[in-house]
Amino acid sequence: MKLIVFDLDGTLLNNVSKISSFTHETLQLLKKNDIAYTVATGRTFDSGQAIIHGYDFMLPHIYSNGVIIWDPQKNSLSLDNCLTSEEAHYILDTTLLQKITPFISAIDQQQQHYIFHPTITHTAEKRLLDIFKQRKNIRVLPIKHIPKGIDITNISMIGDGNEIDTIQHDINTQTHLIAYSGPAIEGQGLKWMDIHHSNANKGSAIKQLREQLKVSEVICFGDSDNDLSMFSVADESYATANAKAEVKAASTAVIGHHHEDGVAHYLRERFAL
Repeated sequence: MKLIVFDLDGTLLNNVSKISSFTHETLQLLKKNDIAYTVATGRTFDSGQAIIHGYDFMLPHIYSNGVIIWDPQKNSLSLDNCLTSEEAHYILDTTLLQKITPFISAIDQQQQHYIFHPTITHTAEKRLLDIFKQRKNIRVLPIKHIPKGIDITNISMIGDGNEIDTIQHDINTQTHLIAYSGPAIEGQGLKWMDIHHSNANKGSAIKQLREQLKVSEVICFGDSDNDLSMFSVADESYATANAKAEVKAASTAVIGHHHEDGVAHYLRERFAL
């Protein structure tokens, strides 16, 4: 069994974070030809689900860079390498020092998904909070309501690029934490950042799926540094034209730009779809 694994943002999605009609048709052709595929994204469960719902991703999905594996057919969720209370408090202190609002993603024993947040201070953060509140399967609450013992999967934020860079530098000095960031689609010098436990990564999650699904070959697609771990375990790895230089260097080959359906065009040619 061959398994194709897609990163989402900057890879399978276009520059407005959507699956284009051409890419959708390509996914349907993969399914028709019994070619297995799934997703490995840095997005949280609720965010990733909102993107791929209705596109027939039937095999287990990888969210939050490997912290969460979700099996849609069994309706089961597994968590690995969640943040400890001490790690979460360190992230909050570091973030609030730069006057950036952290959004804490968490899951309880009943698999209810939450986002907890302190006081919102910036317009971009308010817009992001409004997006969270529109999602059906997530509860958004002030940070004072966070219960003890809940599983914290990751902490994300949006803010001024320089302030985000300062936080990221600090976080990445910590042994058990890792932060990934990139330009926010809102522009205006804003960046997003996601922080989780350093033991969680796409590569380790793909290893689990390879064993679980009896996969003989993994072909993956990505564009950013959080994709390097899955590139290292895949049999073939392809970077989009917009990918970071180190991702291109680690890839089997570089394909088309994400906003020009680069992944879909490659798949149609590769599998004669």
